[in-house]
Amino acid sequence: MRLYRESGWTLRRFAQEVNRLGTERGTPLKYREPSVHQWLGGHLPRESVRPLVVEVLSRRLGRPVTYAEAGFPAPRTGGEGAGTTEELLALGRQDMDPSRRGVLGAGLFSVVLTVPHWQDVVGRMEAVAHGGPRRYGAPDVAMVSAMTERISALDDSFGGRHARPMAAAFLVNTVAPYLRADAPESVRQAMLSAAADLCYLTGYMAVDEGLHGLAQRYYVKALELAGAAGDHLTYCTTLRGMSVQAVDLGHGREALRLADAAAAASPQAGPRMRAFLAGQQAHAAARTGDRASALAYLREAEVAMEKAESRAKAFGSYDPSSLLYHVSQVRYELRDVTGSVAALKESDRVRQAVFRRARVRHRCTLAERQLEVGHLEVACRTWHLALDDYPDVHSGRADDRVRALTARLRPHLRNRAARELRERARRLAPALAGA
Repeated sequence: MRLYRESGWTLRRFAQEVNRLGTERGTPLKYREPSVHQWLGGHLPRESVRPLVVEVLSRRLGRPVTYAEAGFPAPRTGGEGAGTTEELLALGRQDMDPSRRGVLGAGLFSVVLTVPHWQDVVGRMEAVAHGGPRRYGAPDVAMVSAMTERISALDDSFGGRHARPMAAAFLVNTVAPYLRADAPESVRQAMLSAAADLCYLTGYMAVDEGLHGLAQRYYVKALELAGAAGDHLTYCTTLRGMSVQAVDLGHGREALRLADAAAAASPQAGPRMRAFLAGQQAHAAARTGDRASALAYLREAEVAMEKAESRAKAFGSYDPSSLLYHVSQVRYELRDVTGSVAALKESDRVRQAVFRRARVRHRCTLAERQLEVGHLEVACRTWHLALDDYPDVHSGRADDRVRALTARLRPHLRNRAARELRERARRLAPALAGA
């Protein structure tokens, strides 16, 4: 009752917020005032709904709310006291198991997730101390890094739907045993860093499928492993990835906090890394409505990119196309839709061909904004370009954009170009396009 009073919400508003989070999680709900009244009277909501109630209150109050504060019994996690490697094994095994993916997918994005600070994780890896069943060397580290690069390339070209289970299996069957084994300290640190990279990538692919709670769990493991390895680059890259996830879900303040933390943890960043970080700070600041900071960060990113080394050394594929995407996002958040369209067009023009999924997603976004400024037939042509690549991409985010295409065309079906585009979308993706 105290937390409810502190929220300042009516019974109806509380129910609406729980329902909204249920939709965000992928499990739509239809609670109304009587249910909330029962909860306040001591009746426990279903176990699957309790995390939603806790998260609703945490978001509203701007601080973590515990199960005990909400009057709920502690959740059954089964992972108390487990070390990083054991937790990673459990997470990867669940992700490999098709029967468990629905449970994992129901995990909710949390704006009050406890993110380990660098000083909390650096050098700490007692759970993977020496004494494992075998030794490994530098060639094994190189193999893990090469496998991560190949999975990343598959993800860029084809989306994460099929690549993520492959990454989870590799984590469980190959990487985790290395983390339990003996090696010279320098090699062990390198393996921890390689494992952190793979965890970050696996989390990123979970975001691509809309599995946001799962993604956060992988991201936290990446932070822990990066800290244990003393790997500032992967630690900062992961924090930035968490910021991207937050801003795309509309959580501007949390996105800015994470982007700022990434920048603060990388005090000696080179110019391209600085552009990589400042571009995300700009997007997050714009999402909060802070125009001055957004433009200042954007200028910082542009200046840093001008100083950067060759494109082949890009951090996380951050190149001129990525920077132009951030220019577009900042302009759009600041209500300059025409300027946003111009930047997205240029971003599309200079994007490297290997980034097929990004091409589908961002061309769809470009078409949506072209339609927003009244250029229907231009938008239809852009959408057709996106659909050219769409059959080769297996991505939840790409699916979302095709689903949005059909909804946005609905008011314009008297136009022949719009009708033809919708029919093509129906042929390519009948489940998404309402065939």
